[in-house]
Amino acid sequence: MNLLVAIALFISFSALWLLALPYACILWRLLLAAGLKAIHLDAHLDLIAWQRGFIQLAIPCLRVTPLLPDPQTWIWNCVITAAAFVSTYFWPKHLVPLIYLSRGILLIHASACTYFAIWPAQFPHTPNGYLEGLTFSSIAIITVVPLLFSLTYYIFNFGLWRKAFLTALTMTYLVFFVPFQLLFQAVFVQKTVLYMPVLYIVFAMPADVLVIVAFYAWGMTWKFRENPR
Repeated sequence: MNLLVAIALFISFSALWLLALPYACILWRLLLAAGLKAIHLDAHLDLIAWQRGFIQLAIPCLRVTPLLPDPQTWIWNCVITAAAFVSTYFWPKHLVPLIYLSRGILLIHASACTYFAIWPAQFPHTPNGYLEGLTFSSIAIITVVPLLFSLTYYIFNFGLWRKAFLTALTMTYLVFFVPFQLLFQAVFVQKTVLYMPVLYIVFAMPADVLVIVAFYAWGMTWKFRENPR
């Protein structure tokens, strides 16, 4: 029965998402446009026409002028990164997980500072390509949520409505999370491409995956449905 429910939910949510995707793109365009005005980003909004079969989308993408870090920006980033890394050695011991997470993030940014000190003009990526790729990868992640849950969550005896609720809640949260994630990234990318490596490795797709893991972990705390005697 759980296997049949998993197949039915996977097909149902996948079909519903494909039907809702054009409206999700409209919602993203409205939220991104409002965000650009609210926080006065040095960016503009563009629409990319995308079509596969019967699916036609106008995907909103942020466009930002690529800027290499000037010497002052580079120096300040190096100083702040080094100072923040040293400060982690004085944090309380009960914050060990946060300490190592912070050091990992700081080391990633330190490697970016080193790269731009040696080969600044050879950086192969642009903010436009990065933000566009993040938009498409976010769509892909939301699309595979029903498949992920069908393989890892639907197989347990939580009941049909709980499984459907968790899937709908996760996908809806991600739909609203994506435009705010893009605006957050654009705030830093508009300053300089120096921030792109740490944004990509820590705050791009991994953030979306952590959202899914968090909802999955919450759903796994629910009680199993009792089997009728």
